[in-house]
Amino acid sequence: MDTNKVWLVTGASKGLGLALVNRLIEQGYKVAGTSRTLASLEKISNAENFLPLEMDILNEENVHRGVEAIIKKFGKIDVLVNNAGYGQLGTLEELSDKEARENFDANVFGSLNVIRQVMPWMRIQKSGHILNVASIGGLLGTFPGWGVYCATKFAVAGFTEALASEAGEFGIYATVVYPGYFRTNFLESGSLKTPANPINDYTAARELELKHEKEIAGNQPGNPELAAEAFIVLGNMQNPPLHFVMGSDAYGMAEMKLKMLQSDLTSNESLSKSTDY
Repeated sequence: MDTNKVWLVTGASKGLGLALVNRLIEQGYKVAGTSRTLASLEKISNAENFLPLEMDILNEENVHRGVEAIIKKFGKIDVLVNNAGYGQLGTLEELSDKEARENFDANVFGSLNVIRQVMPWMRIQKSGHILNVASIGGLLGTFPGWGVYCATKFAVAGFTEALASEAGEFGIYATVVYPGYFRTNFLESGSLKTPANPINDYTAARELELKHEKEIAGNQPGNPELAAEAFIVLGNMQNPPLHFVMGSDAYGMAEMKLKMLQSDLTSNESLSKSTDY
C-alpha cells in the first residue's frame, strides 16, 4: 500500500466515510475529510496527516477553496472518494419537485462540483483515482418508494462511466462503487428523509419503509470497517475496475439485475432488431 497517497473523502463525519477516514489515518495516509460543519469532524483526529474541512459541496466556490487548502497542505490529491449524500424515501408521485431536486443536488451535482475542482490537479499530475459512491440502488431500481434516490445513484453510475472514458488519457481512473446494506446510521433520520406528504394508497412503499425501520436497521450484513479496507485496496490498485459491487447482498442483487436484463434481451431480440433500416 502506498501510504504517500493523499486522499480526499467527502461526507467524512459518519457512515462509510467516517470508517474510511479513520482507517486511512491509522495506516498513515494523508487525508482530507469534509463535512458540512467542522464540529462534526472534531471526533476524528488531530493527527498531522489529517485535514478536516468544512465544505458545502453544493457551493462550487466553497469546494474550490477546500481543494486549494488540500493542495496547500499536502501538495496533491491522489484519490477522491465522493461519499457525501443522503437517502430519500417516497414514491415518484409523493415527492415534490423540491424534495426530488434536493436529493439530486446532494447526491449528483455535489459530487460533480467536487470532481470539477479536483480534476485540474489530477490532470497536471497525470494520475489519480476517483471513486464515486453510488448504491446497489444505482444498478437495480426495483424498490418501491426509493425511485428518486435510485435515480440519483443511477446518475452517479452514468457520469462515472463517462468520466472513466474522458479521464483515461490523463492516467486517471474512475470507479463507481455500489454498496449494499452496511451497519451505519444511513437508515436514521439524519441520513434518510421521508416524504413530506405520504400517500397511504402506496402500501408496497409503506411496507418496505416499515421493513427498513423495524427489520433491516441494525441488522445490515455489511461491516463498515471491512468496507474501509476494500476502499483502500481499490485506491491502491494498478488497474482498478470501473464497476465495484460492495457486499454479499449487493452482489446477489447485481446478479439478479444481470439475469433480468439478459432475459429481456433474449425474449425481445427480434423486436429490438426490427427497427433497423
